[in-house]
Amino acid sequence: MLDHESVRRLRACAQALAGGAREDSAEAVVRRVFGIQAQTAAALGIRVRGRDITAQAIRTAYEKERSIVRGWYMRGTLHTIPSDDARWVLRLLSPRILAATSRRYQQLGLDDDLRQRADHLIQRVLAAHGPLTRAELTEHLTTLGIPPDGQAPFHLIRHAALTGVLCHGPQRAGEATYVLLNDWLPTTGRFRWEEGAALAELAHRYLAAHAPATLEDFAAWSGLPIAWARRAWKLLAESGVITEYGGLTMLAGRVEELPGPSDTPDVRMLPAYDNYLIGYRTREMSVPALHQARVWPGGGLIRPTVIADGLAIATWSRGSGARSIKVDAFEPVPPQIQREVDMEKDAVVRFLRPTT
Repeated sequence: MLDHESVRRLRACAQALAGGAREDSAEAVVRRVFGIQAQTAAALGIRVRGRDITAQAIRTAYEKERSIVRGWYMRGTLHTIPSDDARWVLRLLSPRILAATSRRYQQLGLDDDLRQRADHLIQRVLAAHGPLTRAELTEHLTTLGIPPDGQAPFHLIRHAALTGVLCHGPQRAGEATYVLLNDWLPTTGRFRWEEGAALAELAHRYLAAHAPATLEDFAAWSGLPIAWARRAWKLLAESGVITEYGGLTMLAGRVEELPGPSDTPDVRMLPAYDNYLIGYRTREMSVPALHQARVWPGGGLIRPTVIADGLAIATWSRGSGARSIKVDAFEPVPPQIQREVDMEKDAVVRFLRPTT
């Protein structure tokens, strides 16, 4: 039986967030964690798990190496994943995402025929003129009678991503652009498609980065139904690669990797919506119950959070000054931890505003 502290340390170390665990490149971070939340601060999510990784190095991984890519994957939300995993993950998850979005398509008047015509149009214009921004794609979509304002253009662009037409490409003046998936990413991945194998592989990747966890945690993270999660667990159990510890599942042998307590706390500043905070069905392992409302204040907001050895101790925000970080501690911070917080603040400032 694992106690809460052991579970928390195992999870934080798996996420490269404790025990001194850090990766040397953006690709290595993303491959270890598998999916980095990318709605608002994917770069910060990579930075916090890396060793002196710069914003430019992350952009290089996206745009020149093309080793990582943004897309609508788990739960239909934006994630950054390894590029050579994009196709099989999309093929596994996109049918459920599209089905879950069907009501919204109806509300917007986007029937099957219109969505298919939009996919074909987007494919043609990206082949001829890509990369294109959302605004530029929207201008082309108006030729199908799509109003330029409102949510319809976004949902059609997302639909084209979910059907494998496009993916995120290079930034242009700080704005995302879109490119043809087949032009941008490798045409052959490391994984050969078969639904059961893909499901088991996704569950294996989840456990490698999040265990100890439950199949309900996997379902919440992936957006797949509980029945699919049970199937994934059964497949992994039949392969002998998982072990149960009092209702929690780990990859076999991983519990022996539990690091001992350190004299120096490992402090990290997580961005908003970080995987470590939302990769599970419940929150009590990472954030004390008394302070959960500070991290999850309501309205779908999840604040940037400071953790020490995997336990949340504060939230943080960028201050009014250009190089200012404000930390709002839950309780008085001991001097030893405060020194680590200050060092991490300096690292975030350097990352956000690199010197020239």
